[in-house]
Amino acid sequence: MSTQTPSTTWQERIADDEAARYEAYARRFAEIQRRKSARYGTGRTLHRKQLTAARGELRVLADLPEFARHGLFAAPASHEVLLRLSNGGLNKASDSMPDIRGFSFKVWGVSGDSALGGPAVSQDFTLINQEKFAFAGSAEFVDLVEAASYGNAALVKFFFKRYGFYRGPVQLAKMLKTAAKSFKGFTTESFFSSVPMACGPYAVRVRLLPASSNGPASADAQKDWGADFARRLATGALEYELQLQPFVNEKTTPIEDASVNWPTPYTTVALLTLPQQTASQALLEQAESNVFDPWQALAQHRPLGDVQRARKVVYFQSQQGRGASAKPLV
Repeated sequence: MSTQTPSTTWQERIADDEAARYEAYARRFAEIQRRKSARYGTGRTLHRKQLTAARGELRVLADLPEFARHGLFAAPASHEVLLRLSNGGLNKASDSMPDIRGFSFKVWGVSGDSALGGPAVSQDFTLINQEKFAFAGSAEFVDLVEAASYGNAALVKFFFKRYGFYRGPVQLAKMLKTAAKSFKGFTTESFFSSVPMACGPYAVRVRLLPASSNGPASADAQKDWGADFARRLATGALEYELQLQPFVNEKTTPIEDASVNWPTPYTTVALLTLPQQTASQALLEQAESNVFDPWQALAQHRPLGDVQRARKVVYFQSQQGRGASAKPLV
């Protein structure tokens, strides 16, 4: 069997203390959210600054390989989509500041059991402009976010305290390099799930690849990412390929280590089209108040791994903290 052959031999390793740890993470994030909402108004803990929103259509393709042909991708179909673009940070900072960029969308009209139990409402994708996480698991990430919430001085102190005098600067530089990764705009960059989800009996990661027809990046897009995207969308449609990347073995495509970049090839399974449009205030408000959560998913696409399992608890706490719920597209 080829080392690139999709495999169903993946496994999750669930620690005995996970439930208690995740509840503790949720409480810590809730406190961060409370402090930031007191400053900026009610909002998310992370990805607080919404840039814009859009409607679209996801068209699932025919004749997909067996590993991909499950859940949302089981048969050719078209689905309505609600899209939210965001900066990833805790604060509503200038777009010119280094940050993670978020490309999240809800796919409506799905049919089947939900990963949360009961019938599925939507299939959500929460993508970022990073192919992998800077950290292997959720514990380190939560500690980092909490430190960052108190400002740059606290963040630097966190790195020295956690990693020591010699490794601290190395790890800090690594984190800054990740946040400062070159980004030219939402119409020309690729976005990634960075962590896996199930695809029937298989496991996959997700990539969104922009079409060349979207055009070149704008030189001044970083002044206002949302305005740049909206300006392009007001003059013509935008298109992307939705792709899946399969698990093949634990060594090269680990489920639990979010810091490893999988080397397996991507396969295009659907086309995302955003027709020419101007976002209404109602649509912007709907995206801002809605839930974009990888656990709002078909059971066949259940999120996998430590980071994803932690998200289930932390995201729910954040949604409660801002009074959010999954609202159908209107």
